[in-house]
Amino acid sequence: MNGEGRTPAHHEATPVPHEAAAVPHRAAAAGPVAEIRDLRVEVGGRAIVDGVSLRVSPGTVTALVGASGSGKTTTGLALLGEYPAGARVTGDVRVGGAGRVTGDARAGACGLVGYIPQHPATVLNPARRVSALLTDLARAQVSHLPRGRRRAEARARVLRALEEAQLADGEALVRRYPHQLSGGQQQRVVLAQALLLGARVIVADEPTTGQDALTRSRVVERFAAVAGRGVAVVLLCHDLDVVRALADEVVVLRAGRVVESGPARRILRSPRHEWTRELLGEQPRFPQPDGSPRTGRPVLRVRGLTARHRDGARGTAVVLRVPALDLYGGECLAVVGRSGSGKTTLARCLAGLHRDRDGTVLLDGAPLPDSVRDRGRVQLAAVQYVFQDAHAAFDEHRSVLQQVARTAIRLRRTGTDTATREASALLARLGLPGDLVRRRPGRLSGGELQRAALARALLARPRVLVCDEITSGLDTLTRRHLLGLLTALVRDRGDLSLVLITHDLDTAALAHRIAVLDAGEIVEQGPARRVLTAPSHPFTVSLMGRRN
Repeated sequence: MNGEGRTPAHHEATPVPHEAAAVPHRAAAAGPVAEIRDLRVEVGGRAIVDGVSLRVSPGTVTALVGASGSGKTTTGLALLGEYPAGARVTGDVRVGGAGRVTGDARAGACGLVGYIPQHPATVLNPARRVSALLTDLARAQVSHLPRGRRRAEARARVLRALEEAQLADGEALVRRYPHQLSGGQQQRVVLAQALLLGARVIVADEPTTGQDALTRSRVVERFAAVAGRGVAVVLLCHDLDVVRALADEVVVLRAGRVVESGPARRILRSPRHEWTRELLGEQPRFPQPDGSPRTGRPVLRVRGLTARHRDGARGTAVVLRVPALDLYGGECLAVVGRSGSGKTTLARCLAGLHRDRDGTVLLDGAPLPDSVRDRGRVQLAAVQYVFQDAHAAFDEHRSVLQQVARTAIRLRRTGTDTATREASALLARLGLPGDLVRRRPGRLSGGELQRAALARALLARPRVLVCDEITSGLDTLTRRHLLGLLTALVRDRGDLSLVLITHDLDTAALAHRIAVLDAGEIVEQGPARRVLTAPSHPFTVSLMGRRN
């Protein structure tokens, strides 16, 4: 996630439609291309999906919405025949007109169903370049051509798929490894894989998570075009603006059950169930923080920061330049910009996770080592990082509670019993009860794991907390609760400084100050109110225009 490249000019996309916009209507072919009937998935005696049924027609978008842990991903993965380990499955799943037993792990191997996961890094081989990942798929499609034409045709298909997935400069990007891409770029590479496969059904799990409004609008356009070609799209999504823009049908899930379903126009405008009305309610609106200038010595000071990435045969490329950036105690700084603008690279530099850099990062006036491996226990506790991809940040073989408590044991020298009690209390405050956090990470949803990752960082009692898109995969209700907790922590502790890496300008509005990144450069920074209401740089003006 630390290699972020330049993306296309920001003026080319149309914004994601809001509620006032008309929901699209696409003509569906006769008969469903996929169908789920009375699906029940039980793990450890607990039903995580219970009695779910849905029909997916060619050329339509069916959106599954609900809070984190409501069963959206489990239902979507059922179309591929994928279920949690040890799950007891009943019901029926049909794809392409053929019925099958839902517990068959080979389901979906026929290539009829493509899958775009919420955390794309989990399906991208970190040891292979993007070109190798995509070319393997393209070669299978050109095997019928004369040998002399296969290589060129395979490469042309790869570059075309990257272009369709809104990835600029495909020639340069294919030389990179997945870890050298931003989260948004990784997600679009997986989209390119799905487009190469030519599936009749694409299951997209939060495909716009962690992407800016400009890129999100292109993803909306792409999925609309995919549906326009007759491919069915199953959209698992918290982003209600995207649901409004794309969905023909909406299925609302709560605790594994369908509480409401029907045409998107009716559900989004006149929901009948109380839970649906609560889920579709207004976004949280917090009081604007005090934007007065800070005084005294900064907690964190950045000077002359330059970060690089290796770029295949070209050697290294500079991806970030930050001449000066300060963070004060009790302050929240939001860092905004497009996917690939350098936001995550900046965050990783602060946390000591990006070593190929020059410049200085000072904590309370003392230099921090470039690499996290060279930082002492106190320094590690002082600057904590919450990753965008929470799944990759947890050990699959130990319970979530153990891993969260381990932070207090290792960094604060807290006893095991005390650390476990502190961890349990903090996790419960974040809406994660004891029976849930005693499970292994694979049995928690993405949103649940994201909150557990935040709890783990907070248990270190940091001076600086760096949060990389931690609200992008959360539903409205959970996001409201989490942001309320973060603002209260900054306000009440007084010495906690928060860096919010975000694409969401409504989230950025909570900050004291905003720094705007474009193509690796800070083009504007200042009090949040001023940047949001009277931006001075053309790129910031464009971002604010998308917000409105």
